[in-house]
Amino acid sequence: MQQARTRATRLMPVLLASMLLTGCALFGTEEDTEAVDATSTRQMLYEAAQRSLRTGNFSDSVTRLQRLEARYPFGPYAEQAQLELIYANYMAWDIEAARNAADRFIRLHPQHPNVDYAYYMRGLAATARSRGVLNRIFAIDESKRDVTTARKAFNDFDEFLKLFPSSEYARDARQRMIHLRNVLAQSEVHVATWYMSRGAYVAAANRARYAIENYSQTPAAPDALAILVESSWKLGLTETANDTLRVLALNYPEYRGFDESGNLVLAAAIQNRDRSWMNMVTFGLLDRPETPPPLRIRQPEQVSAVSPSGSADT
Repeated sequence: MQQARTRATRLMPVLLASMLLTGCALFGTEEDTEAVDATSTRQMLYEAAQRSLRTGNFSDSVTRLQRLEARYPFGPYAEQAQLELIYANYMAWDIEAARNAADRFIRLHPQHPNVDYAYYMRGLAATARSRGVLNRIFAIDESKRDVTTARKAFNDFDEFLKLFPSSEYARDARQRMIHLRNVLAQSEVHVATWYMSRGAYVAAANRARYAIENYSQTPAAPDALAILVESSWKLGLTETANDTLRVLALNYPEYRGFDESGNLVLAAAIQNRDRSWMNMVTFGLLDRPETPPPLRIRQPEQVSAVSPSGSADT
């Protein structure tokens, strides 16, 4: 009995060491993973990256794809790794890295059969960047933010469709361009409205005209026309105001600014120059200035299809 107890005591360190080694094998560290990758073939590395993609471990997939490309910089696996790095970075929400990966693939493989995917993903990355992280959580009006990246995304998709009009991603790109065009148009209207509220009628007219000329088929077009009518009228450009009003009445007869007689009624905004210091520091709660009466612009008797520039539409 004493001998058995002594033998068990002697075996205890061996058992503990065995358990520790087993634990290390089961819960390998990042260094262990790198050691395994170092002895893996390119196919094994690629398959491991694919497993990470399928399970949603996108950061790990990025790491494995980068190792694959670094160890085997030439051949089909390297090209595929470069292509899939675009998607893996995008899904890991590293938008800048995804766009850079797309640019790099386009530069290195302009004749690749799947280069259309890189062009498409470049636009998609710009779209995601324009929306930002908060838009994924809150319903934020994109047109009230900086639209520089939205314009970049629009241009990216435009280039993509010109190069690959029959691509399998073309339909989605066209739908995204419609949304981006609406965002850009509404942004111009917001800026024009801001200029109107400060009495900068020339700047407001220029912004409104730009929106009309470049985004005429968007929901923001009637508001842009109304701003051009109002700003032209306040600048004393009666003919331009009347011509623009005819266009608005002809194309958007149900516009909310028209009264029963067809006159354009615009609610005049309180301008900053009319606000007192007390009203400004209290954010409009105290010493409110009197709201001016609505602006009523009479509908011209003859309604014809005349463009804001004064030339007849054909």
